[in-house]
Amino acid sequence: MTAPTWLDQVAFGADGLVPVVAQDARTGNVLMVAYANREALALTHATGQAHYFSRSREALWRKGETSGHEQRVAEIRLDCDRDVVLYRVTQIGPACHTGTPTCFASVVSAGGAVGAQIDPGGHLLTRLATTIAQRAEERPAGSYTVRLLDAGPAKVSQKVGEEAVEVVVAANAEDDRRLASEAADLLYHLLVLLQARGVPLDAVWEELEGRGR
Repeated sequence: MTAPTWLDQVAFGADGLVPVVAQDARTGNVLMVAYANREALALTHATGQAHYFSRSREALWRKGETSGHEQRVAEIRLDCDRDVVLYRVTQIGPACHTGTPTCFASVVSAGGAVGAQIDPGGHLLTRLATTIAQRAEERPAGSYTVRLLDAGPAKVSQKVGEEAVEVVVAANAEDDRRLASEAADLLYHLLVLLQARGVPLDAVWEELEGRGR
């Protein structure tokens, strides 16, 4: 008897479909949710390109086939019940047909209102980089980040160097909490330096991704 393929383990619904979550493989950001049938999953696995099944058109489709905003699939995962699929992808261009980076561009406020808001990202460093970029654009009064950016890359570089030295000192002569605090200072100032130079954090993720190969 032939061993079942991984597709045989997917718990498709009565309509033959399974929900698929697309997640950015670098940042962890949730990009979109769609559906796939067996053929879509098989094509995704075989080609490395994200395929889905449109319930409205009742047709198979490949992400980016008309827009060019394709999803290159690095990994396919199944949840514990096998009734949800996760695509970890490299997203080319915006994920949403509206032009936003993700389909989750609306936020529910504490009062229950729904409004548009840029998704700052799921990764803590991505969210911090987004906040720094917002400070650079909005320039709120009294902002330390704005003062650093106004001082220019050379001054921010100096701060990065100072913080790096403090990390080394903490690592060799101080307790774990102090080391964590100094490391946080270093990461923050490094993100400010990237903003000052106009280098996106995604470029750093790309470099790091290559280091693990």
